[in-house]
Amino acid sequence: MPTQAAEPVYSAGPKSKAMFEEEQEFIAPGLQTIALYARIAADGGRGAALHDADGNEYLDLVAGIGVASLGYGHPDWAKAVAEQAAKTAVGSFTTAHRLNFLKTLSTVTPKGLTRCQLYSSGAEAVEAALRLAKSKTGKFEVVGFWGGFHGKTLGVMGLLNDGFKNSYGAMAPGLHLSPYPDSRKCPLGTKGEHDCGAHCLEFLREKLKRETTGAVAAIILEPVQGTNGNVIPPAGFFKGVREIAREIGALFISDEMITGFGRTGKMFGCDHEGVVPDLMTIGKGFGGGFPVSGVVASTETASAKPWANPSGSSSSYGGNPLASAACDATLQVILRERLVENSAKVGAAMLEKLHRMKAVEPLIGAVRGRGLMIGVDLVHPKDGKSLDKAVCREIFEEGLRRGVLTMAYNPSLRVNPPLVITESQALDGLERLAEALAAVRRRRGL
Repeated sequence: MPTQAAEPVYSAGPKSKAMFEEEQEFIAPGLQTIALYARIAADGGRGAALHDADGNEYLDLVAGIGVASLGYGHPDWAKAVAEQAAKTAVGSFTTAHRLNFLKTLSTVTPKGLTRCQLYSSGAEAVEAALRLAKSKTGKFEVVGFWGGFHGKTLGVMGLLNDGFKNSYGAMAPGLHLSPYPDSRKCPLGTKGEHDCGAHCLEFLREKLKRETTGAVAAIILEPVQGTNGNVIPPAGFFKGVREIAREIGALFISDEMITGFGRTGKMFGCDHEGVVPDLMTIGKGFGGGFPVSGVVASTETASAKPWANPSGSSSSYGGNPLASAACDATLQVILRERLVENSAKVGAAMLEKLHRMKAVEPLIGAVRGRGLMIGVDLVHPKDGKSLDKAVCREIFEEGLRRGVLTMAYNPSLRVNPPLVITESQALDGLERLAEALAAVRRRRGL
């Protein structure tokens, strides 16, 4: 008979737990799930390893959900930010770091996308991109996709298609959603990824004819859907959406918040299909941990008014001296240490390891990924359905006990380690995950 799961024993030490519990008396509810479950009080780190207040070390396969591209304590990043903080931290005036970052950025973006405006959060940048699209086209509607995630602010929340937006009342007008060819289960019931992608493109064309007012300013799409489980679209779908946007005179926005700056094994996710979008939104990893985001466009597009009017596209904290120092240092390290190539190499090794794990571990379902953006479905061995979240949380905590930090508390496990992770660290982390999976399976009698 299956044994009853024991009450989880958290691996966070007494100092971490005491600090966490004290903070809970003051912080508002709604903290990220990983922080609530782990109860870790972070106290430093080096490379791909995070340290807590008790001196425990965790091999990090999360990276702040794709944010800590340089990991922890990178000396070049720390030096640049510290030196800038000692000078000035605020204002929109030009700084050497911002100038150098923008010049360097223009050399690695898709052809023609050489203009960038900086912001503080992903949602802020997405909303700015939508304002730019409306300025450029004179239209007002926006189309996104099932499973997409572009932020939690009201201007973009309507592009979410799950229960997150329930109970918030009416969404912003003019937002539409179309089916996305999810490799796990085609929303149109089509078998085969290619056919599913083709059918979703045809559905999009019909939707535009039947449901919009013919005033679509932008179609926004992630090269890989991150929040949905690191789901990769079938070949040709990304390019097909771009072509449809051209057909209707809309701008095509590649949301590169997670996929940008080497995460997928190429500099940007759109590079995998050789697609040059009209706009890119960037964020997370290019600040190395500093909260910063941006919109990247061509000179012609970025000149559209009213977006291009003085203060028309600005943000109080966007591109401030501290953020610019962080961005400049991060991009220089990514290029100098060849972290895009490291992402491709280590990611391939991790995928190979995960496929071997799948062959012997019945809790592992589908495995997919590009670079260091990997998705693993955790399933029940008997019916192949998504593993219960209570069981997933046990896997997460078993991983913590073994010194590996994962997102295994969700059946759509996302693996997004720092880009600086070595192959040996990455494989070690997966081995610890394998031990955690086996331990829970045995305890649960699965």
